[in-house]
Amino acid sequence: MYHVSRFAAATPDRVAATFIPSGRTITFGALEAQANQAAHALRTLGLKRGDCVGISITNRPEFLTVMLGAQRIGLYYVLLSTKLSVDDLAYVVADSKAKVIIVSRGCFAAETPEGLARLGVKVCLLDIAQDGLDDWAELVAAQSSSLPADVSRGRDLLYSSGSTGRPKGILKGLPEGAFDALDPVNMGAAAAYGFGASSVMLSPCPLYHAAPHRFANVTLHAGAMLVVAETFDPEACLKAIEALRVTHSLWVPTMFHRMLQLPDDVRGAYDLSTHRHAVHGAAPCPVHVKQRMIDWWGPIIDEYYSGSEGVGSTNISSAEWLVHPGSVGRPHDCAVHVLGPDGVELPVGEIGDIYFESNHAFEYLGDAQKTGQITSVEGWRTFGDIGYVDADGYLYLTDRRHFTIISGGVNLYPQEIESVLLEHEAIKDAAVIGVPNEEFGQVALAVVELVDPAQATEEMKAAIRSFVRARLGPIKTPKAVEFEADFPRHATGKLYKRELIARYS
Repeated sequence: MYHVSRFAAATPDRVAATFIPSGRTITFGALEAQANQAAHALRTLGLKRGDCVGISITNRPEFLTVMLGAQRIGLYYVLLSTKLSVDDLAYVVADSKAKVIIVSRGCFAAETPEGLARLGVKVCLLDIAQDGLDDWAELVAAQSSSLPADVSRGRDLLYSSGSTGRPKGILKGLPEGAFDALDPVNMGAAAAYGFGASSVMLSPCPLYHAAPHRFANVTLHAGAMLVVAETFDPEACLKAIEALRVTHSLWVPTMFHRMLQLPDDVRGAYDLSTHRHAVHGAAPCPVHVKQRMIDWWGPIIDEYYSGSEGVGSTNISSAEWLVHPGSVGRPHDCAVHVLGPDGVELPVGEIGDIYFESNHAFEYLGDAQKTGQITSVEGWRTFGDIGYVDADGYLYLTDRRHFTIISGGVNLYPQEIESVLLEHEAIKDAAVIGVPNEEFGQVALAVVELVDPAQATEEMKAAIRSFVRARLGPIKTPKAVEFEADFPRHATGKLYKRELIARYS
């Protein structure tokens, strides 16, 4: 059996999702009813098949009901980070042509609801009051809980940011067929990781990220129970694994690092024997961190490498990784090619641009040029990473093609932050670089040259960070600021960024 609706009909009183630490739960029957109400509400707002709704909702049941509601009436839904500023939301809303956006309490943009009112689209608020904006809960409560008459399959419209920092919409065609038909992507993941109706999936990550969202879909449509952490707390996750008999989980390497920082007596205090698959991805995992996790949890750590574009993926089990430490695995349902600067495929062991050959079609929304830039002459596509393949066909990542900073699984783009820094009246020049960090993999460091060197104080560092936070939000604010008297530059004025990175690494 497959699809939430079928499990709602068969076992309506069984828990579909539980949220920690609040303890909120929703059954399959309630999930189905509220998804139908959400679908009717979106129809009431004028949305029709092919239209787009934006979802900026924290980890709470309404995220799931809006997602499932959009899926059953042929809508695209855009997952929006809860850390985005109003300006960032405005860009994605305009680019995706979203006609409605739903924003919950706890989102950074919700701190300025008057700014949301200026987005130029219908804005619905959840647990927030603002004159002139609709209350999503009230709108939903007024709707029928029956399945809409005009059901059709919808899907996500994910955004993957580019090297300039502006997000790129990843457009794929709406699926055809019955709204509750088998989805090959979900079914493939369910088969690969052994999901079934008796499985319990722990998701400690924000649901607006691509992988947590996709795994939530896999879990619910397989009839399994989803456990969602409202915020990440290492010990609370261990407690949940024991208390709820978790079988599957999804992580990023930063979370592994935090788990390993727990005292030995805490790490050993919980029964984790039901835990069979701990899946991780989103960013490279340091070899020593992964080794320690395998030593602790046993050979249940599964890694994947992919991207929001979905042009290809690799997978590796713990058993394979112990033989090929540092690898992200071998390709699944695709082929990997490593190309040199001239576009010619490189031999085993040589580092180059990583391309995937697959049948997964997509295009960047409204940006044919960008789509072309990631496509080889053969039609293969790249996520922009570089690396190599060993003699056994295992892929290793060595770097990013550009200076993108991957901090805790989140991509940060220096140029966007630098542009804001240069707006500060005290700053003469600025560069943002990624520096190694044990917990996050990398963090953003702002290196600035001041107009008046005498102002190089700790107070100025704090003021600069506050300046960026007010404009870009907390997630894009550099973790630290350093002062330089003179930047390393070419005679033409071009910054030697690699030299600056080497200086601080």
